[in-house]
Amino acid sequence: MAQGGTTASETLGALGPNPTRKEILAHWEPEDAQFWERYGRGVANRNLTVSVIALLVAFCINTLAAVVSARLNAAGFSFTSGQLFLLTALPGLIGATGRLVYTYLPAIFGGRNFTFVSTAVLLVPLVGLGVAVQDPSTPFWLFAVWFALIGLALSNFSASMANIGFFFPIARKGTANGLNAGISNLGVAVTYFVTPIVIGTSLGLGAGTTTPAGTVMYLQNACFVWVIPTIVALVLVALFMDNLPMPRQSVRDMAQIFKNKHTWFMTVIYTCGFGSFIGYSMALALIIGKVFPSVDASYMMFLGPLIGAGIRPVGGWLADKVDSGAKVTFVSLLVMLAATVVVILGIRADNFALFFGAFLVLFMTTGFINGASFRMIPNIFRDRAQASQVTGFTAGIAAYGAFIIPILFRSNYLTALVILAAFTAVTLVLTWVVYTRPNAEVKC
Repeated sequence: MAQGGTTASETLGALGPNPTRKEILAHWEPEDAQFWERYGRGVANRNLTVSVIALLVAFCINTLAAVVSARLNAAGFSFTSGQLFLLTALPGLIGATGRLVYTYLPAIFGGRNFTFVSTAVLLVPLVGLGVAVQDPSTPFWLFAVWFALIGLALSNFSASMANIGFFFPIARKGTANGLNAGISNLGVAVTYFVTPIVIGTSLGLGAGTTTPAGTVMYLQNACFVWVIPTIVALVLVALFMDNLPMPRQSVRDMAQIFKNKHTWFMTVIYTCGFGSFIGYSMALALIIGKVFPSVDASYMMFLGPLIGAGIRPVGGWLADKVDSGAKVTFVSLLVMLAATVVVILGIRADNFALFFGAFLVLFMTTGFINGASFRMIPNIFRDRAQASQVTGFTAGIAAYGAFIIPILFRSNYLTALVILAAFTAVTLVLTWVVYTRPNAEVKC
């Protein structure tokens, strides 16, 4: 309802047949059916489209940490395995921490304004890392700086989800959030697919390096190729996104979500889903290089992230369809646990086909969990502002998977997988007891 007890449609009608964009945003009421059909849908879909593009570019940039670190030594550097895994993990540490802050900034600066600034900042590490990989004398600490700054791309997710969530009515949030997150997550697969192509081709962006295999590699291209898409995204954000007025929460209001046990339950569930997706995406190239050194999987690496990201909107849609994100999440966790066990068996049997096939299934389950769990949150937390805060917090904590999983794999691969399988089992039990069983406390 708008101010004074009138509906948003009545308010807009009083303003005339053709209210301005600013007037529509000032009286935003997506739960009002007439308003939604007449004004809201078009504005919401336009903002969603541009948000997806900007966030897709951000995920492309964030994934550079994985693809570049796996090729540094071939480009003439001599970093240890531990150093390479640390470089891969650093963006996750910075990005996850940044998410906890970025969640609240669109409400302060405006969704369009903050999306523009947070995307523009990514040009700095793009250029910096592109220059650094061309000089084998570049010290490890400078690489650590550039990789850490790349992590800011991962932070953009929370700001984007918090912003887009306010544009759509509750009944459409599952699909909208699934599209925003799922399509943008495809950036991981895009980078894995594009990198082997661009680093093998001279684009006139610097000299190449002869690898131990005798081929010429232009590693800087993996970074510089994303400069133009980033600029295009900035233009689209400036022209077509909006600053939707959003309620600003005090520190006391924000702290209320931490008193609700479901905040922590959903954090565990989403961490098992997205934390696994982004963590495995960042670590898989290095894992394959160490466990199966004779296998050239560079042209297959995009498949896992492609499946995981591509299925995420389906997870949100399916959760809306069956009217239960919890059921979709529970079944997906069950399959995830089985897939993790098969991955372990593939390593023990030195069977790459079994290992990689199980990993693809594992990625698929993360997509279903990610889409379905983001449908659960707004149905548990009916207050829109609170739901947005919980979404941002869970997304922030889950992103630490991009740091924790590569760090786990620095030592023993099998031990790391056993730990992750145990975490999946705990999440499975939690989902069943709290949200899925016949007498569950909350149906969502």
